[in-house]
Amino acid sequence: MYSFELDVHTHTISSGHYTHDTVTDMIKYASGAGMKLLGLSEHGPAIPHSCTLSYFQGLSMAPSMRMGIHVLYGAEVNIMDFSGALDLPEDIMKKLDYCIAGMHLPCLAPGTVKENTDAYIHAMDNPYVRIIAHPDDAKYPADYRRLLEAAMDRHVLLEINNSSLAPDGYRGNAKENDRTILELCSKYRYPVLLSSDSHGHSHIGDFSHALSLIREINFPAELILNRSASEFLRFISRQR
Repeated sequence: MYSFELDVHTHTISSGHYTHDTVTDMIKYASGAGMKLLGLSEHGPAIPHSCTLSYFQGLSMAPSMRMGIHVLYGAEVNIMDFSGALDLPEDIMKKLDYCIAGMHLPCLAPGTVKENTDAYIHAMDNPYVRIIAHPDDAKYPADYRRLLEAAMDRHVLLEINNSSLAPDGYRGNAKENDRTILELCSKYRYPVLLSSDSHGHSHIGDFSHALSLIREINFPAELILNRSASEFLRFISRQR
């Protein structure tokens, strides 16, 4: 039996697609579902119709406790090139609670395995990046052993993205990539983070597809950071 307290990869209407749900809608649902911590991670400005820089600048004034749960305000920043350039400046990133970095087709065309892996690793060199978004994306093949070793060295989490594993997912055959990531994390006893990637409230805290794979390979429950909001907060607050 798995019990999870947090989901930190979610999007509201501000990300510009798939939902009309506001921040309040998201928090209300998460609170009603008994979650202890919700993270809002809107797409960076390089995604068409997403948030502007001023949106992220204003997040420092948002309340951290609402409707009985802890709310984190972050960003899913876009990796813009193979040197790991990101679409938010550091003076904004440092004021956010956390940053997730990922590769998306509107921002970066896929490269070779080495180029994609280099891009992830260079993005992790940024001290404000704490999570890599959907590294399972088959369009961006990577060297997962090298990626995990770099993540361990930089104290960054690799995400197991539930949306990638959904039957209607658009990231290709992500299951085998996620299997490789989980097996490596199990071998090295390094934690992972489950994420819904929910656009709107309907999938907040839904890790069903990820859990099917976790059960299939008997991944250690104690290595899933979603079990404890306090452990997750300790992880991302650690100085790099």
